[in-house]
Amino acid sequence: MTFYTFKISKKVLSLAVFLVLVITWVFLKPSHYHIQVFGNYKPIYQGRDDKKVMAFTCNVAWGNEYIPSLLEIFNEKNVKATFFIEGRWAEKYPDLLKLIYEKGHEIGNHGYSHAHHAQLSYEENLNEIKKAEQAIENILGIKTTLFAPPYGEFSELTLKAANSMNYRLIMWTIDTIDWKKPGVDYIVNKVLSNAGNGKIVLMHPTEDTVRAMPTIIDNLHREGFKITTVSQLLSGE
Repeated sequence: MTFYTFKISKKVLSLAVFLVLVITWVFLKPSHYHIQVFGNYKPIYQGRDDKKVMAFTCNVAWGNEYIPSLLEIFNEKNVKATFFIEGRWAEKYPDLLKLIYEKGHEIGNHGYSHAHHAQLSYEENLNEIKKAEQAIENILGIKTTLFAPPYGEFSELTLKAANSMNYRLIMWTIDTIDWKKPGVDYIVNKVLSNAGNGKIVLMHPTEDTVRAMPTIIDNLHREGFKITTVSQLLSGE
């Protein structure tokens, strides 16, 4: 019996091993990986960076007493922002919601009950978004298309639920953490020191935020930034 031997170079062997590993990864990788990396279900942390434009967002589930003052400042400074509205809050305070909308600001969805969305099932995520959407639509007659999860918490199921309803899940680039009451100077410095093209600023209706806004807006305008809504930022307007 005759035996034949073949010599394989280390380079060819290495290439073969690499190809086997790639093929194995493609066919055996977890299905949720598509959602995190390759799919359409991605959170948005900022917009395009080719223009001097920034977006202001304000999450609303409390702080009623500061909303009129914040709106007045925005009006004086010719600023439009995106207000993410909790569904329960909308039902309790429809007049304040109408005031925000009538001032020309964009209205987004902040879930219905300020839940921890990362801990919810797919159906529970859907329900939270749908109930808030309906509450807002009943008052304003508009359908929201942007969703900001409470606490900034979300899971793959949250992303999938939002996507199934044609929502974009909005996060932020700059967090003022104004709800911690860090002081006016902290909020001003946090925003101005991190300002940049396409940045999204997160705030809430607090006393410190109201006091900080004129300085923040004046400085950003002086530096040539346009302050706008999330939708306008993402559209490149």
